Formats: sequence, C-alpha cells, structure tokens
Amino acid sequence: MMRSKLTVMTAASVAVLALLAGCGGGSGFDDSAKSDGLTSDSSKGLTVLIGSSGDTETEAVKKAVAAWSKKSGTKATVQVANDMAQQLSQGFAGGDPADVFYLAPEQLAGYASNGSLLAYGDELKNKSDFYDNLLQTFTYDGKLYAAPKDVSTLQLVINTDMWSAAGLTDADIPTTWDQLADVAKKLTTADHVGLAFNGEYARVGVFLKQAGGGLVSDDGTKAIASSDASVKGLEEVKTLLDSDTVKYASDLGAGWGGEAFGSKKAAMTIEGNWITGSLSADYPDVKYKVVELPEGPAGKGTMHFTNGWGIAADSKDQKGAIDLVEYLTSDDVVMDFAKAFGIMPATKTLADKWKSEFPDLSAFMDGLNYSVTVPTAKGAADVITDLNAQLEGLKTGDAKTILDKTQTNIEAILK
Repeated sequence: MMRSKLTVMTAASVAVLALLAGCGGGSGFDDSAKSDGLTSDSSKGLTVLIGSSGDTETEAVKKAVAAWSKKSGTKATVQVANDMAQQLSQGFAGGDPADVFYLAPEQLAGYASNGSLLAYGDELKNKSDFYDNLLQTFTYDGKLYAAPKDVSTLQLVINTDMWSAAGLTDADIPTTWDQLADVAKKLTTADHVGLAFNGEYARVGVFLKQAGGGLVSDDGTKAIASSDASVKGLEEVKTLLDSDTVKYASDLGAGWGGEAFGSKKAAMTIEGNWITGSLSADYPDVKYKVVELPEGPAGKGTMHFTNGWGIAADSKDQKGAIDLVEYLTSDDVVMDFAKAFGIMPATKTLADKWKSEFPDLSAFMDGLNYSVTVPTAKGAADVITDLNAQLEGLKTGDAKTILDKTQTNIEAILK
C-alpha cells in the first residue's frame, strides 16, 4: 500500500481498467491437476508479484515467502513490479499471470467480472479473523476474491508544538464538528492554517460518513450520494473551507496533507498511518499526536484503504497459492511486516497486540470499527475521478449540486 500521497486511483490504473474487458482469464484449467476443485500442480512453483514501497518491504516479503517455501516444499519466487497495475494486466492478457499478487480494491470488479481471479475466500481457514468491512471490500457478486493484506485508516494528526503554542491542552482535543472548527481557528496564525487535507473524496468522505451518509450503502448496492446526510457532511466541509482556517493541501502549495503538515503549513491534517513514515523520513523535527476524528451528527466515521492478496484463476497450483496466502496473513508474519515496514493488520485477532506495540497510533486501529472505503463497483473509479474534480471547486460551489451529479453517476454503474 502506498504510504504517501494516496489517491483513489492513479492514471495508470484507470487506463488499465479500461482494457480489462479484453484481458479475460479463468479458462484453460488442466483438469488432471485438480484436487477438491482446485488445481494443485506444484512442479513449476509459485510466482508472487508485489508492488513494494521500498527495500525493507521487499526483503520482508521475500523472507516470509522463503520461509513458507521451505516449510511447504514448494518453490516460490517474489517479483517486484515497477508498475504493478500494468504488469498485472499484461500477465493476464498474455495468459501467464503471477500466481499470487497484490490486488487493489479498484481492480477487483474488472478482473473478477472477466474471470481472471480465483474466488478463494471460502477456502481460507482464517477468514473469520478479518474485519467484516475489509472482507466486503474484496467481495464481488457475493464472492470473496482476496484476503486483505493490510489496511490504513484516516484520523486527525496534530502538531503538538503548535497546539501548545495556541494555549490548547488535551482537554481541547475536538470530539465534535463544532470543536474541530473552534480549534482550527485557534491554531491558525499568519504562518499556518489550523487544518489542511486533500481535496478528494478519499479524505472529504469522512465527513459524509460522520453525518450518516456516503456514496453507496454498506453493502455497495445502493447509491446514497444525494441523501440528506451526505449533503450535510459535504456542507460541513464547505463551511470549514469558507472559514479560511481550513484549506485543501493544494491551496497551500502542498502535494498532500502530510506535506502541508510536515512543512508546518498546517497545524492539523486528516491522514492515514502511512504519514508516520513520511514524517520520520522527511520531517523528523515535527512532533505530533494522533487522535480519533471528531464525531458528526451520526457519530464516528472514517475511511479505510487496503490491498489484498489476489490469486490468478489460471494458476496451476491454486491450492498451494491459498496455503501461501494463509501463511502471509498469519499473525506472526503480519506482525513481522508491521515491525519491518509499518503496515497495520487487517485482522481483529491482532488489534490489541498491534496497539500495544504501537500505542501512539492506536487511533488508527480503532477506526476500523467504524470505517468505510471508496466504492469498488465496476466503473466507480471514473465516478470518483469526476467527483474529485468537482470537489476542487467546493468552496465556491454547491454541495447538493455536486452530490446530485454523483448520485446519477453511481446509479448508472450500479444498474
């Protein structure tokens, strides 16, 4: 998972998804190699394709895969993609995909609908360990296609030096929208604003959730973008922007909220746990604290972002691939990953252990109990791209008009 400048969809992914209809897979099984409905020819070994954040992640995954290979007796090779979306698509199109690979939620619908993915979720022995909302993220047409690999949520990150300089204490940590607006005003100076975040649904969406709305229903089958609750949430964002104590990161000359925060152009930001690595590497002098986002009229709300372990339908050793995924999502391995390159586990079984290991980041894990994700239906990427373009002009625009258009667009893809 990207640990900085996270956006809903990269241009490359959009281009790849547009070609999915022509990249079908899922055929050509060798029936003689099947066992219990799954292929099990391990003679050629398994290939694992990952999109790595750097050498640390690469080495950690290679070490884990090598340990599984030694234990299972099946050869497994890790390949690091230069362009994950492109190389995954090329593998499917060429009829030679990796057996196991990182799968982004926005890729799910396209690859699942054309038969490229194995719907192996019911075969997972540790399926019940995962958070239900994360399993829903990788469910298409009622079938679970991937085990969540890791996860991030959004919470409020506070510059503690600026907080103290404004005369604020822990008692002032905002728990409501009104309190958030109040502390943003108190934190704003001639040098920085009180709060900054990205002007995109992947950040703004927390307010819609806190108001009781969103873009789609929890099961992803119904458009709710134009609901009164959703409009109320977006109107709150507009009110904050109108105050001039809250700004989009781009309006401060920053590429994302973490940059605006790290460069001290904002005293607070709404970001995910990947910000910790960026601050450590690029802004080591910035002291900060992570707290849960304030509640809206409907209570708590945040967004989560995840990647999954996909398995190719054309894999000659589906049984071995599933066993490898179970190993890579086991408690010990996931905690090794967390310590090595900062991921947050996607399993309920590790929540308390992770929080005890990283107590200052507990708010991120707590957010999984009430988080939603960006819609993953086929065509949703284009809808989100259009919405993001409209959100750029929210300060001078109309929240209801923006969401009415989004409602129409979502209804069209859900038919």
